Amino acid sequence: MISIKKISTFMCAGALALTLGACSSKETASPDKKEESTGYPTKAITVVAPSGAGGGWDLTARSFTKVLSETKIVEQPLTVENKPGGGGAVFMAEYATQQVENNDMLFVNSPPIVINNLKKEGNSPYGYKNTTPLAQLTKDFGAIVVKADSPFKDLKSVLEEVKKDPSKLTFAGGSAPGSMDHLISILPAYKYGVDPTKVKYVSYDGGGEAVTALLGGNADVIGTDASSVKEFLKAGKIRVLAITSEERLAGDFKDVPTAVEQDVDAEFTIWRGVFGPEKMSKEAKAYWETSIETLVNSPEWKKEVETQGWELEYKNSADFTKFLDEQESQVQQLLEALGMQK
Repeated sequence: MISIKKISTFMCAGALALTLGACSSKETASPDKKEESTGYPTKAITVVAPSGAGGGWDLTARSFTKVLSETKIVEQPLTVENKPGGGGAVFMAEYATQQVENNDMLFVNSPPIVINNLKKEGNSPYGYKNTTPLAQLTKDFGAIVVKADSPFKDLKSVLEEVKKDPSKLTFAGGSAPGSMDHLISILPAYKYGVDPTKVKYVSYDGGGEAVTALLGGNADVIGTDASSVKEFLKAGKIRVLAITSEERLAGDFKDVPTAVEQDVDAEFTIWRGVFGPEKMSKEAKAYWETSIETLVNSPEWKKEVETQGWELEYKNSADFTKFLDEQESQVQQLLEALGMQK
């Protein structure tokens, strides 16, 4: 089975760590060390969604900043900035070279930060090792989606059409070829015996643009994250043919079968996390570790996660980094199977 491994780990910092993390180093430092404590943060914080508006990264960044502000966990102003391009690769090039010490700029990402660094076509020389992973926040799943009036009623009908002529249908997604939405789009076809390199795929900057392309008739099928199409499903504008989860989801997706239920052995879990710059200061990192742990334990965040249709899955900085190391190996194997590795 080709899938992204799910690992669940939980909190490792307690109330004592919270207290210690808040203490000023001025209390123990010698006079010539006073500059070590800056009282971070002292400026507004920018959280970047490296895509257009409306997709999973954008929704995550806006939920993250909204709850941090509303709960006053972070008292400095928080703003979200969209920086689309190359499925996140354009922003990563800037962040890894020009923002390497900018403690006041964080960003959200998901498997593309691993995939883009490993894939052959349009790959990025930068990946998670050029950042400071701060925390995993949630997990989501892929969705295979068509318009509500599409002649395709289930996943098998799409795959049969693609098997006859892989170039007949246009698949689309909110990430570059070889990246997450592309893998979600073609994974069922690959598992169904179709050469994935023959499937026609068009990339857009973010899931919101991909949905627009679908509704406008510029794509027949999109592969994207389930949470980003939830409102379109509720509005009756789309039909979700399959979810790439192991088991059927609840809520608005309770009537949508998994790919596995339809005898297509395709699972794909989409995590989402928060990252800082590679040379983030120890003080800034400690601040965000404490703040994010407080966030994920708050009732406000749990409600927001439920509202967005995500699943809460928190990993602290150390566990998140370990997980990314393991996932890098898994993604490499997936890309090799699809002939898309470097």
